[in-house]
Amino acid sequence: MWYNNGMKHDLYIGVDVGGTKIAAALVKDNGKIVRRKKIPSPANSGPKEVISAISGIAEELIADEGVKKRSIKGAGIGIPGIVDEHGTVVASPNISLSGVNICKEIKENLSIPVLAANDVNLGILGEKYFGVAKGYKDVIGIFIGTGLGAGVLIKDKLLLGSHGAASEIGHMIIDPNGPKCSCGNRGCLEAHVGRWAIERDIRIQLRKGRNSVLNALLSPGRRVIKSKMLARALRAKDPLVTGVMKKAACITGDACVSLRHIFDPRLIVLGGGVIEACGNFMLPFIRNRLAKDRFFSKLSKCKIAVSQLGDNATILGAVAFCRKG
Repeated sequence: MWYNNGMKHDLYIGVDVGGTKIAAALVKDNGKIVRRKKIPSPANSGPKEVISAISGIAEELIADEGVKKRSIKGAGIGIPGIVDEHGTVVASPNISLSGVNICKEIKENLSIPVLAANDVNLGILGEKYFGVAKGYKDVIGIFIGTGLGAGVLIKDKLLLGSHGAASEIGHMIIDPNGPKCSCGNRGCLEAHVGRWAIERDIRIQLRKGRNSVLNALLSPGRRVIKSKMLARALRAKDPLVTGVMKKAACITGDACVSLRHIFDPRLIVLGGGVIEACGNFMLPFIRNRLAKDRFFSKLSKCKIAVSQLGDNATILGAVAFCRKG
């Protein structure tokens, strides 16, 4: 147990595995982060190196805080991909873990119980127990970053499906004749509102000669239009960026209407880098589309809220996942 002012708390390790970084924290059972670390994800490496990196960062957290392994109740791991009920990574396109039983491997290294799930599913679980979704049983989380990840809670339970692959809202097709998505299909929601899709639409207009403050921000060596650059252009009332972002916001709002019809949530949580940077601009359009929904007009309102936990959502959701078992 972890003692603080006479109170004792169970300790857990939460891990957020990403394509570019691995973040982990030692966390009390009340959601308070004791110590946090971040390392680069192993580049061009196989599963063995990734597992070693995850185990290593967890070992460092334990050693740095001076606690014994037997005092750690468990470790939760968020994976950017599909994880089945046994802890096997079915598919993880951005990091080399496909086919690996991540729970078995990490448990053997750390000698503590380990659970794993999709990172965005854990993100909305984190918001449910430690963030903006406290007190809500039916919640949808939509996280718009480079792509679009999502998680759905129905009566406090994650909607996982038969393969652990449910809630892939980013890849629901909203226009079969639309742009090609990273998944290989056409017209997915992500292909309209993910940051990579927003950048694609902006660059098409720039190549046509449209003026934008982004021309000054995009130096020859800078190839990515980051969310902070979009926010800067919005503050400058740049017509090109404003038009593209308004379109993305309205499409996101329409998606929220459809999702409300399917799941009937009380709360939709929006997060991710695009929302963190541009949410003040996007949210009024999203809320307006939801408010105009005639089909559910006689029901109590579905609230829209911004993620409260930011980068810690998956880590804290992994802890909640372990606590619930």
